[in-house]
Amino acid sequence: GEMTARKVSIVPHTHWDREWYEPFQTFRMALVEMMDDLLDLLEQDPSYTNFLLDGQLAVIDDYLEIRPEAEPRIRSLAQAGRITIGPWYILMDEFLVSGETIVRDLQMGMRRAAGFAGAMNVGYLPDMFGHTAQMPQILRLAGMEHAVVWRGVPSEIRSTGFWWEALDGSTVRAEYLPTGYGNAAILPAGASALIRRIEDYETEISSFLIDGMLCMNGSDHLFAQHHLGKVVKDANAIQDRYHYEITTLPNYLESAPTDDLPRWKGELRSGARANVLMGVTSNRVDVKRSAARTERALERRAEPYAALYLPADQWPRELLDLAWLYSVQNSAHDSICACSIDDVVDSVLHRYTESLHIANGIAKRALGALGESMAKPGPVIVNPSSRDRGGVVELVIEREEANDAQNMFVQVVSERQGLPGSMTLDATTVRTVMGMLSTTRIDDDAWVQDIKIEEDETGIDLTVSIGSEERAGVPLAEVKQDMYARLGARPDVVVRVHLDQRPIQRVVAKVAEVPGLGWSTFTPQPIDHPVRVLDPVQPVESSAPITKVADAAGDFDARQSDVPNVREEPRLRLTNDLVELSIYPDGCFAVDGIEGFGRLVDGGDLGDSYNYSPPRNDSFVSVPEAVEITVEESGPIRSTALIHSTYRWPDHVDGSSQSRVGSREVDVETRVELRVGEATVRVSTTFINPSRDHRLRVHLPLPNPVEYSEAECAFGVVRRGLVAEGRPDELGLATYPSTRFIRAGDLTIVHDGVCEYELVDTNEADGTTTSATVALTVLRSTGMLSRLGMKYRPFPAGPLTAVDGLQMVGKAVSFHYALALGDVDPWAMADDVLLPLETLTSLGGGSRPDTGAAFVVRGAELSALRREGDLIEARVFNPHPSATTVSLGGRSGWIVDLNGRILNPVDDTFELSAFQIATVRVNLDEENL
Repeated sequence: GEMTARKVSIVPHTHWDREWYEPFQTFRMALVEMMDDLLDLLEQDPSYTNFLLDGQLAVIDDYLEIRPEAEPRIRSLAQAGRITIGPWYILMDEFLVSGETIVRDLQMGMRRAAGFAGAMNVGYLPDMFGHTAQMPQILRLAGMEHAVVWRGVPSEIRSTGFWWEALDGSTVRAEYLPTGYGNAAILPAGASALIRRIEDYETEISSFLIDGMLCMNGSDHLFAQHHLGKVVKDANAIQDRYHYEITTLPNYLESAPTDDLPRWKGELRSGARANVLMGVTSNRVDVKRSAARTERALERRAEPYAALYLPADQWPRELLDLAWLYSVQNSAHDSICACSIDDVVDSVLHRYTESLHIANGIAKRALGALGESMAKPGPVIVNPSSRDRGGVVELVIEREEANDAQNMFVQVVSERQGLPGSMTLDATTVRTVMGMLSTTRIDDDAWVQDIKIEEDETGIDLTVSIGSEERAGVPLAEVKQDMYARLGARPDVVVRVHLDQRPIQRVVAKVAEVPGLGWSTFTPQPIDHPVRVLDPVQPVESSAPITKVADAAGDFDARQSDVPNVREEPRLRLTNDLVELSIYPDGCFAVDGIEGFGRLVDGGDLGDSYNYSPPRNDSFVSVPEAVEITVEESGPIRSTALIHSTYRWPDHVDGSSQSRVGSREVDVETRVELRVGEATVRVSTTFINPSRDHRLRVHLPLPNPVEYSEAECAFGVVRRGLVAEGRPDELGLATYPSTRFIRAGDLTIVHDGVCEYELVDTNEADGTTTSATVALTVLRSTGMLSRLGMKYRPFPAGPLTAVDGLQMVGKAVSFHYALALGDVDPWAMADDVLLPLETLTSLGGGSRPDTGAAFVVRGAELSALRREGDLIEARVFNPHPSATTVSLGGRSGWIVDLNGRILNPVDDTFELSAFQIATVRVNLDEENL
């Protein structure tokens, strides 16, 4: 029989990192040249049939900002099938941003692509540093059946096609690029040279091939190759072993084989064949914290509050679109991964700040509207979580309001006496003072409530009332104008200024359950089990009693039992009858008798922005020089102890000796906090980083050794073992990213910002691998974008550029986390720690009752709550391995896909299978507003 020619599908493309080893504007100048050249080529050479614009719309928007007149050319080429665009707005990193950010990125891309000729119906994921477990489900919800991947594919997969299954069972066909998205970059111009090049590639990946060959003709920042159409035609003319064609990904995938493909369920994080660059989780921790803060402000406050408390016609769509644009631009892998030069990281932090300001501004306005709609005046507690929950709130009240009965139930944090009553000033002074009153804000807790002028023959009386809440409609500008006019008429007049401010208190109180996504007027609850400080001690300087521990104490191969055990009594104990906290002289603390929490272990890191690499002669510091322990707050509702530890960390790693040298003193302040009614220990650690080339981790002991950990990750929880797959080019290091919480054994850890963790202590006498400690990375300081000759990754992953900002020297580092033992719901705990109850003060006069829920979602976690026209859109997910029934509090509507297409009607309740995500649209009763 005759041999049929093997099909060689060549997809011309470019991979456009928006910002990386050059800043955005520098790369954009090249982008404009590339696009100008590409559009001319496509219009003039019909044999160059099409071009893939990297699967991301940002390339087009960034170009059109400079060449707006080119939009019709792009549109007509797209409509003719010559340019393939979308589906993403930007090629994001999947592990370092929230699941909701991934969804918005996809929706923004598809929406923008609709203005051209629609988005490519393929989940193009060419360069992400590994892939999240729920990505196939997200793609299916957007109507896609294919993904294209490179990094992270495990050694078990030995073909170019495989079925990739999400946690819920949603499956896409994944096309695996064994040698990456640039496997056919820079093809030769001569036909025989092209044939040789493709033959070599076929030999290299022959064991993976199941049918045709997919050749991606492009790579980072490459321009189109003008000779491609001609050389393909020539190559087909001189042989018949291969049939070469220039094509698109959808065309190639349409006929890609689907029989007998291997199957993989869950995340793709293997380093077996390509680097996954896991160290990006721990570089530039300031970027990761900034991302989380901004995402929470947008997803959990700005959008839900505006959707629920502002009328539909006041939905701030344009502002939210802008805030999301900044956040999605930042989700690009080289941006959020911070494996970039300092100018890029500065831009990323700036975009997050801009997005955060918009989100906070929207939330404030929406909460203001809620306050104005309350029937009764006074403080109101708002619950941004979908769970009914009580807890501890902090608020400012006027002392008069705090009658004795109420006073018994609040803990005073600070007090302020009223301002001095009256004083007499001359006209010049009054003019100066009035000039400085630009807003009604006096300071943190004080605003002008009212201001008025009275005048008689003896002089002018100016009365300023000051209160603890910002008030709208204070006639500041009018009164200033009036005063200037009066002073002009009587330049020698005496002005008597009366400041009317009642004494105020900042208090913490325990409040009863507030409905999920609802509000309640403030009523402090009686306290049944107050937080108590046991054996209160005088502040102790304890430099002497600490026994120095061998360097090995910090090394993850050492068992904790190797540490000489000096029995010390705790210096301080706190309890609330749910959990007991004991703080020891070395600055570590015990939770319910389990000792060793909070041990800071500082080791060397001669790595780069992509990977950790210990120096050859590493050394560890895990014992402070001195520790001072004080009670900072001692109340029945909230108690806080301050552990002030002084360490000496080496200054840097000497490159020639591969040893840590020099010495820097650093003061680390760790606050541990207990609250009434909570079995959670809240911890925050802050310091100014003094050193270079190091990694600081905090060790948290497990009640029981375990063989796996679980962590939150985009719409679910993933389980990970103690080892990671790798190869000599990048050794598998079991350091993993976690979105908000980690569970190992009976310990749950909630943390603010994506965090790197590892289970350490792995050698048992009988050779089995178990683990007794979770190490969380607090900081990783390194000075190179990419490096050569590292311990775990010998070859560079990017340009060998020195980047000083990666060292974070002189930067304030603050790390917030919380711990709970036993069987706790980590989703509820994450909300309690990271999404606190909020307070506002109402003047009353509206019609809203004392308590209520603006919207009800039960039986699932909430990912988004926003307006879509007159409807409310909620995205929910079930993170558990069994099905759940979701209730919408009696509302009916539709379940839709990520394109807004109706899947099925809903009447109050619907089923979510294990690990399933759903988007639902319902009506909101307007009388709530």
